Formats: sequence, structure tokens, C-alpha cells
Amino acid sequence: MGPGRAEGLSGSGLKLIAIVTMFLDHIGAAILESPVVWAFLGSGEEIDPFFNSSALALCRDVDLVFRFAGRIAFPIFCFLLVEGFLHTRSLPRYMGRMAAFALLSEIPYDLAFEEGWFDPKSQNVYFTLLLGLLAMAAVRYLLPRSALLALAGAAGCAVLAQLLRADYGAFGVVLILLLYILRDREPARTVIGSLALCWEITAPLAFLPIRRYNGQRGRLGGKWFFYGFYPAHILLLWGFRVMVFGG
Repeated sequence: MGPGRAEGLSGSGLKLIAIVTMFLDHIGAAILESPVVWAFLGSGEEIDPFFNSSALALCRDVDLVFRFAGRIAFPIFCFLLVEGFLHTRSLPRYMGRMAAFALLSEIPYDLAFEEGWFDPKSQNVYFTLLLGLLAMAAVRYLLPRSALLALAGAAGCAVLAQLLRADYGAFGVVLILLLYILRDREPARTVIGSLALCWEITAPLAFLPIRRYNGQRGRLGGKWFFYGFYPAHILLLWGFRVMVFGG
């Protein structure tokens, strides 16, 4: 680690940026875009609802800001997943934690974003991250034996993410693999990663804090706080929506 690297952002700093921007994004998705909120603030009509009241117009504008900010979160989480994969002491335990929180988060996710206890048409982002871990493991352990086997394993993980309709789907797994393959090529990682994400206008901005990563874990919060924040905050948003807007 060169001089001055410690002055950058630790892993905890990156996680904080990711969870704050994700929280803003989910305020938009779970509350500001909910038909229940539209009905409470205006006519409730789904066709051009924002022209029916000034409150809905404000809701739309705030939602756009929050959703644009939220595009920054997923690339940072993918980068941190790669770092975790590279430095974990036990890959099976790491995957086990991802699987456990994927299951734990599914009901809160469906309540907040799908408005039901269970919706098989959409799965939370922990499933994407878990399949990204499996894809990296396929590349690491199968590539020395056979490039074809490694490609098949990684592709299988991407296809499964798409079939499960996990958040970001196959694209999310491919992005994780790109960041893993380019882990030692910072300029290429930034350029290729930004190009891959340019369909979400603000997502490439994630590489600004990523480039400031100093390789240190950091001490902000604990491991379980960051794992638990995802299901906790979306459950909180759902509860807020029910209490304030009635659904």
C-alpha cells in the first residue's frame, strides 16, 4: 500500500455510502412510487397522476432525485463483494451468510416492493450477490482445470439469476464477474465498469468512491449491522407506509 492510501475510503466508508444511497433509492421505490401514496396525496389514478396535485408533482421530483442517487449503491456492493471473496477466511461461511440473509430478506422485500407476503416473480438482491459469489468461485476453481467449465459455471449462475428474477438479474452477476476479473487493473475496471453501467445514468459515479478505496476494512459498525441493514430498512419503510398511508 503506497503512501497516502490510508487517507482514502475504507471498506466501512464505502458501505456507508452504499447503504445511504440505497436507503434513498428504496424510499422512492417503496413509498414515493406506491399507488397507495398516490391515492393518499392525489387522485390515485395511475395515468398521469402527477398532474393532478402539487403534492404528487413534488413526490415525483423527490423520487427522481432519490432514485438517481440510488443507482450508485449496487456497483459499490458488487465491488465490496469481490473484496470479500478475495479476503474471506471461509468461502462456505460467506456464502452461508448470503443465503441466510437472502431468505431472511425475501418477505420484507416482497412487502415493501411487491405489496404482498410472497411474490415468486421478484427476488431480493442478496440472491444476486450469492450467485455472484458462486460465479467467482466457478472462475477461481474451475479455470485451472478447464476454461469451458469455468465459463459454463459462471454463465449458469447468470442464467439462474435471470430465471429467479433476482434484483439486477444476469446483469448483476456479469458485473460482479467483470469487477473480479479486472480487480488488479484499476483504470480498465473503472472504464469498462462505467460503460457497462452507463444505461443507468448516475451509476458510473460509483467508481469515484471505489477509486478512493484504501484496502482497509474500517471500524464503522460491525459485520452484522451491514448484513442486517438491508432487511431491517425495507421492513421499516413498509411499516411506515402502512402506518402513514394505510397500505
